[in-house]
Amino acid sequence: MPLLSGLILVTAWISFAWLYPTLENDPIHSYDKGADLSIRQVRHFENKALPTHLENKLATDYKPKVVDKTEGPAPWRTVKVQKGDNMSLIFKRIKQSPAVLHAIMSTGNHSEKLMQLMPGDEINYQVLDNQLMVLRVDPEPGTTLLFEKIPDGFTSQKIITELTTTTRDVQGVITDSLFLAGQQAGLSDNLIMRLVEIYGWDIDFALEIRNGDHFRVLYEEQFLDGEKVRDGNILVAEFVNKGKSYRAVRYTNPEGETGFFNEQGYSMRKAFLRTPVKFNRISSLFNPNRKHPILNTIRAHKGVDYAAPTGTPVKATGDGTVMSAGRNDGYGNAVIIRHAGTYETLYAHLSRFANGMTRGKHVRQGDIIGYVGQTGLASGPHLHYEFRINGVHRNPLTVELPKALPIPDKYRQHFQSQTGTLIAKLNSSVPATIASKDSPDQDNLILALKEKDRHSTTVH
Repeated sequence: MPLLSGLILVTAWISFAWLYPTLENDPIHSYDKGADLSIRQVRHFENKALPTHLENKLATDYKPKVVDKTEGPAPWRTVKVQKGDNMSLIFKRIKQSPAVLHAIMSTGNHSEKLMQLMPGDEINYQVLDNQLMVLRVDPEPGTTLLFEKIPDGFTSQKIITELTTTTRDVQGVITDSLFLAGQQAGLSDNLIMRLVEIYGWDIDFALEIRNGDHFRVLYEEQFLDGEKVRDGNILVAEFVNKGKSYRAVRYTNPEGETGFFNEQGYSMRKAFLRTPVKFNRISSLFNPNRKHPILNTIRAHKGVDYAAPTGTPVKATGDGTVMSAGRNDGYGNAVIIRHAGTYETLYAHLSRFANGMTRGKHVRQGDIIGYVGQTGLASGPHLHYEFRINGVHRNPLTVELPKALPIPDKYRQHFQSQTGTLIAKLNSSVPATIASKDSPDQDNLILALKEKDRHSTTVH
């Protein structure tokens, strides 16, 4: 019998390890991983009573035996999620059986959040006489999940605490890089990347940024009990690049669709991205008289080469249909996409293709279509990218791209009423925050802004 009991217990643990898989690192960029983890680790319900509206609600249902660390006989304990963890391993570490985990996972939709925990997240719990009484998780600021022991298992409760939202207005001037200027202005890495995404169709931040370019951003900050827990949305922004002013305002139409638009109501999202890959450098420009590095002959270079490590994802620059995906002579592994009948883009020297990349497949802008490689006539790992209009090769870096679609006429008045105040803020001369208090670029910024109206032109 002891042997049989042991086999049953081992089988149970194996089953739960399969049902509740390993919590690996989230595949996100390094600039926002730190922000996400710090946000998740905010412990906003420690030493605080439940909100009044929840107290009233629970009075008619059930009420957790222990919510505040200082109440009740059982102290709060904390376990931190580690890389490679799954819920089975975590429960084993806190000395709770698979049956207890199963009871919690059976409480309903709230338990699914336990499968989305990340390394660094914390689980708070109370144990009385070796029995798990309460388990608490804060999946995001303002949200707490409570799982409490009842006679026939566990029950779950979701507690929502409203965050306080304020706006912040900052400016910065570029003397080295956008990231340095953004950080000096007080922007998080995540906000800086959002700014790059907003302007990514108009400005190539790897090639076109110049000293003296400057920006202004009005964005939301969210607080809980007076403590900032995360950044909110960017509401309106302006970026002056080489004397041209690019303005973008956030707008949500009556159907709930949200995007960024310029002052005239044209979407910031264009039909094509300028760059299909995150690259280290441009190794070869568009040049009809280039000497081929391998063939050693004069041979027109009809695209742009982006040097990047093997395996770097390559994205479709626009919506379209795959015309071919396979071996293509000197191009090596290549994908050709047709866009709206007039435009074609080619992506060459790929190490491999994305799954399902076959002729006739419809792709959306930003979809991964393959990965950087060195196949075909290539002297090193890079992406060769071509842009064609009616079969004629054009320089991808300078070709005039199709204009974005405007706000539909039926929303025009709504757009103006919703965005007018935000755009007016950009016309004000003094922002809430200029760079940072000790920023050495503050004088340059003030001078640049004074000259803005005289030297800049707004792009429509």
